[in-house]
Amino acid sequence: MTILPLDPVSNASPEALTAFLSECRDTAAQAGRPLLVSITIQVDSLDPLAVLESIFESKERHFYAERPSEGWAIAGAESVMTFSASGPDRFAECQWFIDRTLEDAIAVGEQAAPFGGPHFFAAFSFLDTVGEAEPFEAACVFVPRWQVAHRDGGTTAVANLVLDGDSPVEALAARVWNAHAKFRSFDFQAPEPPRERSTPPSIKDVGGRRSYESAVSRALEGIAKGELEKIVLARAKDVRASAPLHPLGVLNALRQRFPDCNAFSVANGRGQSFIGASPERLLRVNDGVVLTEALAGSTERGATASEDASLGRRLLQSEKDLREQRIVLESIVRRLAPLGLELRYSARPSLKRLSNVQHLHTPVEARLPRNVRLLEMLGRLHPTPAVGGTPREQAVPLIAKLEAFPRGLYGGAVGWIDSRGGGEFIVALRSALVDGPRARIYAGAGIVEGSTPEDELAETELKFRAMQDALRGV
Repeated sequence: MTILPLDPVSNASPEALTAFLSECRDTAAQAGRPLLVSITIQVDSLDPLAVLESIFESKERHFYAERPSEGWAIAGAESVMTFSASGPDRFAECQWFIDRTLEDAIAVGEQAAPFGGPHFFAAFSFLDTVGEAEPFEAACVFVPRWQVAHRDGGTTAVANLVLDGDSPVEALAARVWNAHAKFRSFDFQAPEPPRERSTPPSIKDVGGRRSYESAVSRALEGIAKGELEKIVLARAKDVRASAPLHPLGVLNALRQRFPDCNAFSVANGRGQSFIGASPERLLRVNDGVVLTEALAGSTERGATASEDASLGRRLLQSEKDLREQRIVLESIVRRLAPLGLELRYSARPSLKRLSNVQHLHTPVEARLPRNVRLLEMLGRLHPTPAVGGTPREQAVPLIAKLEAFPRGLYGGAVGWIDSRGGGEFIVALRSALVDGPRARIYAGAGIVEGSTPEDELAETELKFRAMQDALRGV
């Protein structure tokens, strides 16, 4: 990527912007192919979700992610470049698209600012391929027209354009100028009063509870025969409301209730959104440091401090849950080892307490080796035993046979990559596919030796509560 030493703030005028874009258009004409132009400015404090709400269009792609407890949030809306892929090479193909785009890209503004420069927002389904009728691709990467992000008290706004030799630079310059002027003095509209629903939403199991218990029993038979060590089986419920569900309304409910989770929303530009509040970070690369985590083993929260501590201690001493968590950790170590990462992690897991559930948790950290790419690591890690199973080659195909629905993005990976190779991906858990007045919600549990169909059913019910409550409140 070419970074020009131009300050878009000190040189701010419609005429200067038009002249700059005209030069970029000439460069694209000479190259004989379109190129990405990215303009970064720092603005007064903004709430990225509020900005996204103000420009939300159901027929436009968007991406949103935040972790309130860590003080960051990022939103991108509308797509100027989109790339999709399918099959076992989808991660490598998406990396190629990103590299090819950045090779010709031109950027101005403070690229080192938090979330500065162009970002590539991505969503990868659980499986390498998806059915034709599924709403999301097996892999999709897009560059947003508008991006707003907040971290450490500062807000960064980015405008991205794609120019070729015939681009109408005057009209594009006016659009960018008006947008940046809006970001500098953003007028948050008062929210509309909540609409009362005539009836509460209906909720129905997909396939039924007996189907899930039967699937767990069949999985346990495979474990007993030594065919599997672990498999994650999920349930789905279909929710139907009396009026359309606004995905960002559901997201608001989740982010307020679960500040220690990664709230996210991904829209496909055709009216469907995939939203959730995931407790699990799959992979982060920042300033040359790689961070991932092993998260497995669950129990509920207690009504009192004593009960909560007792449940947590029991989880830390549970042979079955410790084994499940160890399977995930060992898989991470095994799959990243060929890349030369020197992984650091604690020998014993700790507790990760969320508002409605607590998990066994082991952070894993390493320095990023030279020439190792984020999507290369992601392709090796996904799907981890926390959402798939082990051995992966036996567990993942069996999931599709035992579950009564296609997973789509559930259990997949959603996140972003920046122009410097950093980024973050979240495991798409505790989630829902929202489509007008309908939503499909998902919850899963890890099946290992010692599991019972009744216990796993109860665990999924516990995990369903967050999304059910969020949908009831919208």
